[in-house]
Amino acid sequence: MEDYPTNTTTTNEKKQTENLDEPPNSRLFVVTSRSITEDELRESFSVFGDVHGVWVVKDKQTKESKGIAYVKFAKSSQACLAMEDMHGKVLMEGTKPVKVFIAQSRSSARHRDVEDEELTRIFVMIPKSFSEEDLKDTFKDYGDIEYCVIIKNKTTGESKGLGYVRYYKPSQAAIAIENCDKTYRAILAEPRTKAPATEDYSGGMARCDYAAGGGGGGGADSSNQYGYPMADPGNYPAMDYRSTGTGDFTRCLMMSTRAALSQEQVFALFDIIPCMEYCELQRDAYGMSKGHALIRYANLGSSVYAKEKLNGFEYPPGNRLSVNFVDDGEDRSSPVGRMAMQFVATQMMSPPWNGPSSSQSMKPPSYPVSPMLRIQTDVNLPPLKKLAAPDCKAKERLFVVFSPSPLPPDVLEDVFCRYGSLIEVHLVPGRKVGYMKYAEKQCADDAMAALHGQVINGVKMKVMLADPPREESHKRPRTY
Repeated sequence: MEDYPTNTTTTNEKKQTENLDEPPNSRLFVVTSRSITEDELRESFSVFGDVHGVWVVKDKQTKESKGIAYVKFAKSSQACLAMEDMHGKVLMEGTKPVKVFIAQSRSSARHRDVEDEELTRIFVMIPKSFSEEDLKDTFKDYGDIEYCVIIKNKTTGESKGLGYVRYYKPSQAAIAIENCDKTYRAILAEPRTKAPATEDYSGGMARCDYAAGGGGGGGADSSNQYGYPMADPGNYPAMDYRSTGTGDFTRCLMMSTRAALSQEQVFALFDIIPCMEYCELQRDAYGMSKGHALIRYANLGSSVYAKEKLNGFEYPPGNRLSVNFVDDGEDRSSPVGRMAMQFVATQMMSPPWNGPSSSQSMKPPSYPVSPMLRIQTDVNLPPLKKLAAPDCKAKERLFVVFSPSPLPPDVLEDVFCRYGSLIEVHLVPGRKVGYMKYAEKQCADDAMAALHGQVINGVKMKVMLADPPREESHKRPRTY
Protein backbone atom coordinates (compact mmCIF):
# COMPACT_ATOMS: atom_id res chain seq x y z
CA MET A 1 0.00 0.00 0.00
CA GLU A 2 1.41 3.39 -1.01
CA ASP A 3 2.32 6.14 1.44
CA TYR A 4 0.80 9.50 0.51
CA PRO A 5 2.08 12.71 2.14
CA THR A 6 -0.69 14.34 4.14
CA ASN A 7 -0.05 17.81 2.74
CA THR A 8 -0.25 17.04 -0.96
CA THR A 9 -3.99 17.32 -1.51
CA THR A 10 -5.90 20.58 -1.55
CA THR A 11 -9.00 21.11 0.61
CA ASN A 12 -11.28 20.92 -2.45
CA GLU A 13 -9.81 17.56 -3.38
CA LYS A 14 -10.09 15.82 -0.01
CA LYS A 15 -13.65 14.61 -0.49
CA GLN A 16 -12.89 13.46 -4.03
CA THR A 17 -9.94 11.34 -2.90
CA GLU A 18 -11.63 9.57 0.00
CA ASN A 19 -11.87 6.47 -2.17
CA LEU A 20 -8.87 6.39 -4.48
CA ASP A 21 -10.03 3.24 -6.28
CA GLU A 22 -13.40 4.57 -7.40
CA PRO A 23 -13.97 4.34 -10.23
CA PRO A 24 -11.63 1.41 -10.83
CA ASN A 25 -8.47 2.00 -12.90
CA SER A 26 -8.75 5.77 -12.62
CA ARG A 27 -5.41 6.24 -10.86
CA LEU A 28 -2.05 6.46 -12.63
CA PHE A 29 1.38 5.42 -11.41
CA VAL A 30 3.99 7.78 -12.86
CA VAL A 31 7.77 7.32 -12.87
CA THR A 32 9.35 10.69 -13.53
CA SER A 33 12.30 12.93 -12.69
CA ARG A 34 12.76 13.99 -9.09
CA SER A 35 12.67 17.62 -10.08
CA ILE A 36 9.07 17.43 -11.41
CA THR A 37 6.61 19.06 -9.00
CA GLU A 38 2.96 18.27 -8.24
CA ASP A 39 1.81 21.43 -9.98
CA GLU A 40 3.74 20.51 -13.13
CA LEU A 41 2.22 17.04 -13.11
CA ARG A 42 -1.28 18.44 -12.58
CA GLU A 43 -0.83 20.89 -15.43
CA SER A 44 0.47 18.18 -17.80
CA PHE A 45 -2.24 15.62 -17.02
CA SER A 46 -5.27 17.89 -16.58
CA VAL A 47 -5.69 18.16 -20.37
CA PHE A 48 -7.06 14.60 -20.33
CA GLY A 49 -9.82 15.18 -17.81
CA ASP A 50 -10.78 16.13 -14.28
CA VAL A 51 -7.77 15.49 -12.01
CA HIS A 52 -8.90 14.73 -8.47
CA GLY A 53 -5.47 14.58 -6.92
CA VAL A 54 -1.72 14.41 -7.47
CA TRP A 55 0.70 12.84 -5.01
CA VAL A 56 4.48 12.87 -5.25
CA VAL A 57 6.05 10.14 -3.12
CA LYS A 58 8.79 11.63 -0.93
CA ASP A 59 11.56 10.28 1.23
CA LYS A 60 10.47 10.30 4.87
CA GLN A 61 13.81 11.62 6.12
CA THR A 62 14.90 14.09 3.45
CA LYS A 63 11.38 15.00 2.20
CA GLU A 64 12.80 14.91 -1.32
CA SER A 65 10.89 13.40 -4.22
CA LYS A 66 11.61 9.78 -5.07
CA GLY A 67 10.73 10.35 -8.71
CA ILE A 68 7.40 8.51 -8.28
CA ALA A 69 3.93 10.03 -8.35
CA TYR A 70 0.23 9.14 -8.51
CA VAL A 71 -2.40 11.01 -10.50
CA LYS A 72 -6.10 10.38 -9.76
CA PHE A 73 -8.75 11.08 -12.44
CA ALA A 74 -12.51 11.32 -12.21
CA LYS A 75 -12.99 8.62 -14.85
CA SER A 76 -11.18 5.46 -15.91
CA SER A 77 -11.29 6.53 -19.56
CA GLN A 78 -9.49 9.77 -18.70
CA ALA A 79 -6.71 7.88 -16.91
CA CYS A 80 -6.33 5.45 -19.82
CA LEU A 81 -6.16 8.26 -22.36
CA ALA A 82 -3.51 9.99 -20.28
CA MET A 83 -1.50 6.76 -19.99
CA GLU A 84 -1.62 6.13 -23.74
CA ASP A 85 -0.60 9.67 -24.65
CA MET A 86 1.89 10.55 -21.91
CA HIS A 87 3.91 7.34 -21.61
CA GLY A 88 7.42 8.07 -22.89
CA LYS A 89 6.98 11.84 -23.16
CA VAL A 90 9.23 14.51 -21.65
CA LEU A 91 7.28 16.82 -19.33
CA MET A 92 9.95 19.48 -18.82
CA GLU A 93 13.09 20.25 -20.77
CA GLY A 94 16.11 18.52 -19.31
CA THR A 95 14.10 15.77 -17.59
CA LYS A 96 13.83 12.11 -18.55
CA PRO A 97 10.76 10.68 -20.32
CA VAL A 98 7.99 9.64 -17.95
CA LYS A 99 6.65 6.12 -17.61
CA VAL A 100 2.90 5.99 -17.05
CA PHE A 101 0.86 2.97 -15.95
CA ILE A 102 -2.57 2.28 -14.50
CA ALA A 103 -1.96 1.91 -10.76
CA GLN A 104 -2.94 -1.22 -8.91
CA SER A 105 -5.85 -1.10 -6.46
CA ARG A 106 -4.64 -0.08 -3.00
CA SER A 107 -6.32 -3.16 -1.53
CA SER A 108 -4.66 -5.48 -4.03
CA ALA A 109 -1.97 -7.89 -2.89
CA ARG A 110 -0.21 -7.73 -6.25
CA HIS A 111 3.10 -5.92 -6.44
CA ARG A 112 2.91 -4.74 -10.02
CA ASP A 113 0.87 -2.31 -12.04
CA VAL A 114 -1.92 -3.15 -14.42
CA GLU A 115 -0.87 -4.08 -17.94
CA ASP A 116 -2.64 -2.88 -21.10
CA GLU A 117 -3.58 -6.45 -21.99
CA GLU A 118 -5.87 -6.57 -18.96
CA LEU A 119 -7.69 -3.37 -19.88
CA THR A 120 -8.81 -3.93 -23.47
CA ARG A 121 -11.30 -6.83 -23.29
CA ILE A 122 -14.81 -6.33 -21.92
CA PHE A 123 -17.46 -8.87 -20.94
CA VAL A 124 -21.09 -8.09 -21.77
CA MET A 125 -24.58 -9.55 -21.36
CA ILE A 126 -26.43 -9.47 -24.68
CA PRO A 127 -29.71 -10.73 -26.21
CA LYS A 128 -29.41 -14.35 -27.30
CA SER A 129 -30.51 -13.28 -30.77
CA PHE A 130 -27.33 -11.20 -31.21
CA SER A 131 -24.86 -12.24 -33.89
CA GLU A 132 -21.17 -11.28 -33.73
CA GLU A 133 -21.92 -8.60 -36.31
CA ASP A 134 -24.68 -7.20 -34.07
CA LEU A 135 -22.27 -7.17 -31.15
CA LYS A 136 -19.64 -5.36 -33.18
CA ASP A 137 -22.15 -2.80 -34.51
CA THR A 138 -23.33 -2.09 -30.96
CA PHE A 139 -19.88 -1.37 -29.55
CA LYS A 140 -17.92 -0.03 -32.54
CA ASP A 141 -18.89 3.57 -31.72
CA TYR A 142 -16.55 3.52 -28.71
CA GLY A 143 -13.36 2.61 -30.57
CA ASP A 144 -11.60 0.26 -32.98
CA ILE A 145 -12.56 -3.35 -32.24
CA GLU A 146 -10.01 -6.12 -32.62
CA TYR A 147 -12.54 -8.95 -32.36
CA CYS A 148 -15.92 -9.95 -30.91
CA VAL A 149 -16.83 -13.36 -29.52
CA ILE A 150 -20.24 -14.71 -28.51
CA ILE A 151 -20.20 -17.52 -25.95
CA LYS A 152 -22.17 -20.50 -27.26
CA ASN A 153 -23.29 -23.83 -25.91
CA LYS A 154 -20.97 -26.48 -27.28
CA THR A 155 -23.71 -29.01 -27.75
CA THR A 156 -26.48 -26.90 -29.27
CA GLY A 157 -24.44 -24.07 -30.71
CA GLU A 158 -26.91 -21.58 -29.29
CA SER A 159 -25.82 -18.27 -27.77
CA LYS A 160 -25.69 -18.04 -23.99
CA GLY A 161 -26.42 -14.33 -24.10
CA LEU A 162 -22.82 -13.50 -23.13
CA GLY A 163 -19.96 -12.11 -25.16
CA TYR A 164 -16.56 -10.46 -25.30
CA VAL A 165 -15.45 -7.36 -27.13
CA ARG A 166 -11.72 -6.73 -27.48
CA TYR A 167 -10.55 -3.19 -28.27
CA TYR A 168 -7.11 -2.08 -29.40
CA LYS A 169 -6.72 0.50 -26.63
CA PRO A 170 -7.58 0.53 -22.90
CA SER A 171 -9.26 3.94 -23.26
CA GLN A 172 -11.67 2.54 -25.84
CA ALA A 173 -12.72 -0.30 -23.53
CA ALA A 174 -13.15 2.13 -20.63
CA ILE A 175 -15.28 4.50 -22.74
CA ALA A 176 -17.46 1.55 -23.80
CA ILE A 177 -18.00 0.49 -20.19
CA GLU A 178 -18.82 4.04 -19.11
CA ASN A 179 -21.15 4.94 -21.97
CA CYS A 180 -22.86 1.78 -23.26
CA ASP A 181 -26.43 0.91 -22.31
CA LYS A 182 -26.46 -0.29 -18.71
CA THR A 183 -28.50 -3.35 -19.69
CA TYR A 184 -25.31 -4.81 -21.18
CA ARG A 185 -23.69 -4.74 -17.71
CA ALA A 186 -20.29 -4.26 -19.32
CA ILE A 187 -17.22 -4.96 -17.20
CA LEU A 188 -13.56 -5.72 -17.88
CA ALA A 189 -13.05 -9.43 -18.52
CA GLU A 190 -10.71 -11.49 -16.40
CA PRO A 191 -7.32 -12.28 -17.96
CA ARG A 192 -7.26 -15.47 -19.98
CA THR A 193 -4.50 -16.91 -17.82
CA LYS A 194 -7.12 -17.49 -15.15
CA ALA A 195 -9.45 -19.48 -17.40
CA PRO A 196 -10.76 -22.62 -15.65
CA ALA A 197 -10.39 -26.04 -17.16
CA THR A 198 -14.13 -26.47 -17.65
CA GLU A 199 -14.65 -23.91 -20.40
CA ASP A 200 -17.52 -24.83 -22.69
CA TYR A 201 -17.21 -22.32 -25.51
CA SER A 202 -14.90 -22.03 -28.47
CA GLY A 203 -12.17 -19.45 -29.00
CA GLY A 204 -10.07 -20.28 -25.96
CA MET A 205 -10.92 -17.04 -24.14
CA ALA A 206 -11.28 -16.76 -20.41
CA ARG A 207 -14.73 -16.65 -18.84
CA CYS A 208 -15.68 -13.88 -16.48
CA ASP A 209 -17.83 -15.28 -13.66
CA TYR A 210 -20.66 -12.83 -13.60
CA ALA A 211 -22.97 -12.74 -10.62
CA ALA A 212 -26.63 -11.93 -11.08
CA GLY A 213 -26.08 -8.74 -9.14
CA GLY A 214 -23.71 -7.40 -11.79
CA GLY A 215 -20.35 -7.84 -10.03
CA GLY A 216 -17.27 -9.61 -11.25
CA GLY A 217 -16.64 -12.90 -9.52
CA GLY A 218 -13.89 -15.43 -9.82
CA GLY A 219 -11.84 -14.03 -6.95
CA ALA A 220 -11.72 -10.41 -8.06
CA ASP A 221 -11.71 -7.57 -5.64
CA SER A 222 -15.38 -7.32 -4.64
CA SER A 223 -15.22 -3.53 -4.65
CA ASN A 224 -13.91 -3.46 -8.20
CA GLN A 225 -16.36 -3.86 -11.06
CA TYR A 226 -13.31 -4.06 -13.31
CA GLY A 227 -11.94 -6.98 -11.29
CA TYR A 228 -9.18 -9.08 -12.79
CA PRO A 229 -7.10 -11.29 -10.49
CA MET A 230 -3.98 -12.56 -12.16
CA ALA A 231 -0.80 -14.35 -11.20
CA ASP A 232 2.40 -12.36 -10.97
CA PRO A 233 3.83 -12.29 -14.53
CA GLY A 234 7.30 -12.50 -13.08
CA ASN A 235 6.66 -16.22 -12.63
CA TYR A 236 5.58 -17.97 -15.81
CA PRO A 237 5.04 -21.64 -15.03
CA ALA A 238 4.90 -24.28 -17.73
CA MET A 239 1.49 -24.30 -19.39
CA ASP A 240 -0.81 -27.07 -18.24
CA TYR A 241 -1.97 -28.32 -21.60
CA ARG A 242 -4.08 -31.03 -20.02
CA SER A 243 -6.51 -28.40 -18.73
CA THR A 244 -6.65 -26.44 -21.96
CA GLY A 245 -9.63 -26.89 -24.26
CA THR A 246 -8.95 -27.86 -27.84
CA GLY A 247 -10.27 -24.46 -28.90
CA ASP A 248 -7.19 -22.88 -27.34
CA PHE A 249 -4.80 -24.33 -29.92
CA THR A 250 -4.68 -22.51 -33.24
CA ARG A 251 -2.01 -21.73 -35.81
CA CYS A 252 -2.57 -17.98 -35.40
CA LEU A 253 -1.16 -15.78 -32.64
CA MET A 254 -1.79 -12.17 -31.67
CA MET A 255 1.14 -10.34 -30.08
CA SER A 256 0.57 -7.18 -28.05
CA THR A 257 3.31 -4.74 -27.07
CA ARG A 258 3.58 -1.31 -25.46
CA ALA A 259 6.94 -0.57 -27.04
CA ALA A 260 7.18 0.70 -30.61
CA LEU A 261 8.41 -2.37 -32.48
CA SER A 262 8.98 -2.39 -36.22
CA GLN A 263 7.70 -4.98 -38.67
CA GLU A 264 11.27 -6.21 -39.10
CA GLN A 265 11.77 -6.67 -35.35
CA VAL A 266 8.54 -8.61 -34.90
CA PHE A 267 9.26 -10.75 -37.96
CA ALA A 268 12.80 -11.56 -36.80
CA LEU A 269 11.55 -12.48 -33.31
CA PHE A 270 8.83 -14.91 -34.40
CA ASP A 271 10.84 -16.26 -37.33
CA ILE A 272 13.14 -17.91 -34.78
CA ILE A 273 10.47 -20.62 -34.53
CA PRO A 274 10.42 -22.57 -37.83
CA CYS A 275 7.42 -22.74 -40.17
CA MET A 276 6.18 -19.16 -39.81
CA GLU A 277 3.89 -18.40 -42.75
CA TYR A 278 2.76 -14.86 -42.07
CA CYS A 279 3.64 -11.92 -39.84
CA GLU A 280 2.08 -8.48 -40.03
CA LEU A 281 2.20 -5.55 -37.66
CA GLN A 282 -1.28 -4.02 -37.35
CA ARG A 283 -1.40 -0.34 -38.35
CA ASP A 284 -4.00 2.39 -38.25
CA ALA A 285 -5.16 4.56 -41.16
CA TYR A 286 -2.08 6.76 -40.75
CA GLY A 287 0.38 3.88 -40.93
CA MET A 288 1.18 3.99 -37.20
CA SER A 289 1.58 0.78 -35.24
CA LYS A 290 -1.41 -0.24 -33.11
CA GLY A 291 0.83 -2.27 -30.82
CA HIS A 292 -0.43 -5.60 -32.16
CA ALA A 293 0.89 -8.12 -34.66
CA LEU A 294 -0.77 -11.15 -36.25
CA ILE A 295 1.43 -14.22 -36.73
CA ARG A 296 0.50 -17.49 -38.41
CA TYR A 297 2.45 -20.76 -38.46
CA ALA A 298 2.17 -23.75 -40.80
CA ASN A 299 1.39 -26.16 -37.96
CA LEU A 300 0.04 -26.25 -34.43
CA GLY A 301 3.29 -27.42 -32.89
CA SER A 302 5.16 -24.29 -33.98
CA SER A 303 2.41 -21.90 -32.85
CA VAL A 304 2.11 -23.54 -29.43
CA TYR A 305 5.88 -23.49 -29.03
CA ALA A 306 6.00 -19.80 -30.01
CA LYS A 307 3.32 -18.87 -27.48
CA GLU A 308 5.00 -20.87 -24.73
CA LYS A 309 8.37 -19.23 -25.34
CA LEU A 310 7.43 -15.66 -26.26
CA ASN A 311 4.41 -14.90 -24.05
CA GLY A 312 5.84 -12.77 -21.25
CA PHE A 313 9.20 -12.43 -22.98
CA GLU A 314 10.77 -8.99 -22.44
CA TYR A 315 11.68 -7.43 -25.78
CA PRO A 316 13.18 -4.91 -25.64
CA PRO A 317 14.16 -5.26 -21.95
CA GLY A 318 11.42 -3.86 -19.75
CA ASN A 319 8.66 -4.41 -22.34
CA ARG A 320 6.80 -7.64 -21.67
CA LEU A 321 5.17 -9.14 -24.77
CA SER A 322 1.74 -10.70 -24.58
CA VAL A 323 1.11 -13.55 -27.01
CA ASN A 324 -2.25 -15.29 -27.30
CA PHE A 325 -4.00 -17.67 -29.65
CA VAL A 326 -6.62 -16.22 -32.01
CA ASP A 327 -9.11 -18.03 -34.22
CA ASP A 328 -7.56 -19.31 -37.45
CA GLY A 329 -10.88 -20.32 -39.00
CA GLU A 330 -10.12 -24.04 -39.02
CA ASP A 331 -12.58 -26.72 -37.90
CA ARG A 332 -10.97 -29.02 -35.36
CA SER A 333 -14.15 -30.86 -34.42
CA SER A 334 -13.54 -33.51 -37.10
CA PRO A 335 -11.82 -36.80 -36.17
CA VAL A 336 -8.66 -35.70 -37.98
CA GLY A 337 -8.70 -32.34 -36.20
CA ARG A 338 -9.15 -33.98 -32.82
CA MET A 339 -6.29 -36.39 -33.51
CA ALA A 340 -4.03 -33.46 -34.40
CA MET A 341 -4.95 -31.67 -31.19
CA GLN A 342 -4.32 -34.78 -29.09
CA PHE A 343 -0.95 -35.24 -30.78
CA VAL A 344 0.09 -31.67 -29.99
CA ALA A 345 -1.18 -31.94 -26.40
CA THR A 346 0.84 -35.14 -25.95
CA GLN A 347 3.95 -33.40 -27.24
CA MET A 348 3.42 -30.47 -24.90
CA MET A 349 3.25 -32.71 -21.84
CA SER A 350 6.34 -34.68 -22.78
CA PRO A 351 9.63 -34.13 -20.85
CA PRO A 352 11.41 -32.34 -23.71
CA TRP A 353 8.80 -29.58 -23.45
CA ASN A 354 8.19 -29.35 -19.71
CA GLY A 355 11.49 -30.63 -18.30
CA PRO A 356 14.03 -28.37 -16.53
CA SER A 357 16.22 -28.15 -19.61
CA SER A 358 13.35 -27.45 -21.96
CA SER A 359 14.75 -24.13 -23.12
CA GLN A 360 17.68 -25.96 -24.67
CA SER A 361 16.16 -29.23 -25.81
CA MET A 362 12.76 -28.14 -27.18
CA LYS A 363 12.52 -27.97 -30.92
CA PRO A 364 9.22 -27.44 -32.68
CA PRO A 365 8.42 -29.74 -35.59
CA SER A 366 9.94 -28.64 -38.84
CA TYR A 367 7.84 -29.08 -41.96
CA PRO A 368 8.61 -27.74 -45.43
CA VAL A 369 6.78 -24.51 -46.22
CA SER A 370 6.50 -22.69 -49.51
CA PRO A 371 8.65 -19.53 -49.70
CA MET A 372 5.61 -17.64 -51.02
CA LEU A 373 3.75 -18.18 -47.75
CA ARG A 374 6.12 -15.87 -45.91
CA ILE A 375 5.49 -13.07 -48.41
CA GLN A 376 2.14 -11.33 -48.13
CA THR A 377 1.38 -9.03 -51.06
CA ASP A 378 -1.09 -8.32 -53.84
CA VAL A 379 1.75 -8.20 -56.38
CA ASN A 380 1.77 -11.07 -58.86
CA LEU A 381 5.37 -12.17 -58.27
CA PRO A 382 7.21 -14.28 -60.87
CA PRO A 383 8.98 -17.52 -59.84
CA LEU A 384 12.25 -17.48 -57.93
CA LYS A 385 15.44 -17.03 -59.93
CA LYS A 386 19.05 -17.67 -59.01
CA LEU A 387 21.22 -14.82 -57.78
CA ALA A 388 23.96 -13.50 -60.00
CA ALA A 389 27.54 -14.25 -59.03
CA PRO A 390 28.78 -11.97 -56.20
CA ASP A 391 31.73 -10.78 -58.31
CA CYS A 392 29.50 -9.63 -61.19
CA LYS A 393 29.71 -5.95 -62.12
CA ALA A 394 26.60 -4.02 -61.11
CA LYS A 395 25.09 -2.41 -64.22
CA GLU A 396 22.14 -0.93 -62.32
CA ARG A 397 21.25 -0.17 -58.74
CA LEU A 398 17.81 0.41 -57.25
CA PHE A 399 17.26 2.71 -54.29
CA VAL A 400 14.39 1.56 -52.05
CA VAL A 401 12.64 3.56 -49.31
CA PHE A 402 10.61 1.57 -46.77
CA SER A 403 7.63 2.77 -44.76
CA PRO A 404 7.32 2.39 -41.83
CA SER A 405 10.42 0.17 -41.50
CA PRO A 406 12.70 -1.99 -43.67
CA LEU A 407 11.86 -5.57 -44.54
CA PRO A 408 14.32 -8.30 -43.50
CA PRO A 409 17.16 -8.82 -46.03
CA ASP A 410 16.12 -12.42 -46.76
CA VAL A 411 12.58 -11.31 -47.65
CA LEU A 412 13.93 -8.54 -49.89
CA GLU A 413 16.24 -10.98 -51.61
CA ASP A 414 13.32 -13.38 -52.07
CA VAL A 415 11.22 -10.64 -53.72
CA PHE A 416 13.81 -8.81 -55.85
CA CYS A 417 15.62 -11.90 -57.14
CA ARG A 418 12.47 -12.95 -59.03
CA TYR A 419 13.23 -10.44 -61.79
CA GLY A 420 16.64 -11.97 -62.50
CA SER A 421 20.34 -11.06 -62.17
CA LEU A 422 20.12 -9.77 -58.57
CA ILE A 423 23.63 -9.57 -57.10
CA GLU A 424 22.95 -8.50 -53.54
CA VAL A 425 20.67 -6.62 -51.14
CA HIS A 426 22.15 -3.90 -48.94
CA LEU A 427 20.27 -2.14 -46.13
CA VAL A 428 21.68 1.12 -44.80
CA PRO A 429 22.15 0.70 -41.02
CA GLY A 430 19.92 2.94 -38.92
CA ARG A 431 17.92 4.18 -41.92
CA LYS A 432 14.77 3.04 -43.70
CA VAL A 433 16.46 2.68 -47.08
CA GLY A 434 18.40 0.09 -49.02
CA TYR A 435 20.00 -0.75 -52.37
CA MET A 436 19.42 -3.65 -54.77
CA LYS A 437 22.31 -4.37 -57.15
CA TYR A 438 21.59 -5.99 -60.52
CA ALA A 439 23.92 -7.39 -63.14
CA GLU A 440 21.47 -6.51 -65.94
CA LYS A 441 19.75 -3.15 -66.38
CA GLN A 442 16.57 -4.66 -67.84
CA CYS A 443 16.06 -6.86 -64.77
CA ALA A 444 16.36 -3.83 -62.49
CA ASP A 445 13.87 -1.91 -64.66
CA ASP A 446 11.40 -4.80 -64.48
CA ALA A 447 11.70 -4.97 -60.67
CA MET A 448 11.21 -1.21 -60.32
CA ALA A 449 8.15 -1.20 -62.60
CA ALA A 450 6.53 -4.09 -60.70
CA LEU A 451 7.38 -3.15 -57.10
CA HIS A 452 7.33 0.66 -56.90
CA GLY A 453 4.58 1.77 -54.53
CA GLN A 454 3.65 -1.80 -53.62
CA VAL A 455 3.16 -3.25 -50.12
CA ILE A 456 5.07 -6.35 -49.03
CA ASN A 457 4.28 -7.83 -45.59
CA GLY A 458 2.68 -4.56 -44.56
CA VAL A 459 5.66 -2.44 -45.64
CA LYS A 460 5.22 0.06 -48.49
CA MET A 461 8.19 0.45 -50.83
CA LYS A 462 9.30 3.29 -53.05
CA VAL A 463 11.61 1.80 -55.69
CA MET A 464 13.73 4.20 -57.74
CA LEU A 465 16.92 4.20 -59.79
CA ALA A 466 19.88 4.90 -57.54
CA ASP A 467 22.38 7.63 -58.30
CA PRO A 468 25.52 6.35 -60.05
CA PRO A 469 28.31 5.45 -57.62
CA ARG A 470 30.76 8.25 -57.05
CA GLU A 471 33.99 7.87 -58.99
CA GLU A 472 36.97 7.07 -56.84
CA SER A 473 38.99 10.16 -55.99
CA HIS A 474 42.66 10.22 -56.82
CA LYS A 475 43.38 12.90 -54.25
CA ARG A 476 45.56 11.97 -51.32
CA PRO A 477 43.32 11.33 -48.30
CA ARG A 478 43.53 13.71 -45.39
CA THR A 479 45.53 12.53 -42.42
CA TYR A 480 43.93 14.74 -39.80
